[in-house]
Amino acid sequence: MTRRAVITGLGTVNPLSDNVAGFWERLCSGHSGVGPISRFDASAFKVRFAGEVQGFAPETRMDGKLARRMDRFAQFAMVSALDAVADSGLDFSREDPFRCGVILGSGTGGMYAFEEETAKYQQVGPGRVSPFFIPKMMANAAPAAISIHYGLNGPNTSIVSACASAADAIAFALDSIRLGRADVLISGGAEAALTPMGLAGFCSAKALSERNDSPAEACRPFDRDRDGFVLGEGAGVIVIEEYEHARRRGANIYCELLGAGQSSDAHHITAPHPEGLGALQAINLALHDARLDPGEFQYINTHATGTPLGDKAETKAIRSAFGTAADRLVVSSTKSMIGHLCGASGGVAAIVCALTIRDNVVHPTINYATPDPDCDLDCVPNEARQQRVSHALATSFGFGGHNCGLVFGKI
Repeated sequence: MTRRAVITGLGTVNPLSDNVAGFWERLCSGHSGVGPISRFDASAFKVRFAGEVQGFAPETRMDGKLARRMDRFAQFAMVSALDAVADSGLDFSREDPFRCGVILGSGTGGMYAFEEETAKYQQVGPGRVSPFFIPKMMANAAPAAISIHYGLNGPNTSIVSACASAADAIAFALDSIRLGRADVLISGGAEAALTPMGLAGFCSAKALSERNDSPAEACRPFDRDRDGFVLGEGAGVIVIEEYEHARRRGANIYCELLGAGQSSDAHHITAPHPEGLGALQAINLALHDARLDPGEFQYINTHATGTPLGDKAETKAIRSAFGTAADRLVVSSTKSMIGHLCGASGGVAAIVCALTIRDNVVHPTINYATPDPDCDLDCVPNEARQQRVSHALATSFGFGGHNCGLVFGKI
């Protein structure tokens, strides 16, 4: 019998909210979570704003001692996982621990820990470097901590593929469920690259919008005047279960995870293929894996970060994959409100698709003012829309040419 995968729990920490309900309400209302950077002095930087998680106090949501031994990205992951598991209603004391696991993505891992401990080393020498430096810095710290917390002995993996990390993690989780390697997997991604070095690196790469005079309006996906993405931080975590396992315990099921497709541009370390060929391949593979025709889709949660090249290439890929059905699709960019969460973005996209299918509401793409003929999809500009959605696609693309498409469907 074919094993199916469903989503039964959601958890997120992001610039709009530290919980799913608050995030969804503000997202559908078109609020922006982008503003001036407050965690460090950014006055010397070309870009002085970001999608920053404000007022995050992990010690109020988890054990304080554990929180101090974790980098910010892992704290985001842990809090989101705790919420997702609580939302799922799972009691892991009643589950076979060898059938439950964690597969999470992060593009950069513990950048805060790396910068803090490097500063100690430079100032006072190697003897003052924390013994927790490596466990805090490593990208697998988040799934490791979550599995230890719940006592899960099943698959435990960290996926690193830049901004496709969380989506790739979910794709691998889907395969693990289908292949019978696990019955329950906590998946998604977390990122906290909003550090001085992280911001400096993205500034030097000229990847970011420089609209310092109007941060909330800076991220402009599909708009003719887009000038780069906005750096964000946070986590998006979901609980994925084998369908019969979820049904037997009476779980609330948000939607089914129907398929995934992955590819590489094999083109450039940062720029997308100008024709979107790698993105097209990932989308086509996802549709084939889900056994769905283009005409069966109503919604795409696009990667669309607001870069001149990226949004244009993604539009080409979508139009090539969906043909005439693209004119009937609605698409939106979550990043217009929270910035680009890099390795966590695919996890947040999965949450958005699950809630879109549940509520039949498509959140807007804000800051859309001037149409671009090269980005001519219906991007639900500035106001949410009631729209029946039975099938949705989420796209994620990362530096290095990593591409992933995920397909979600109504149960």
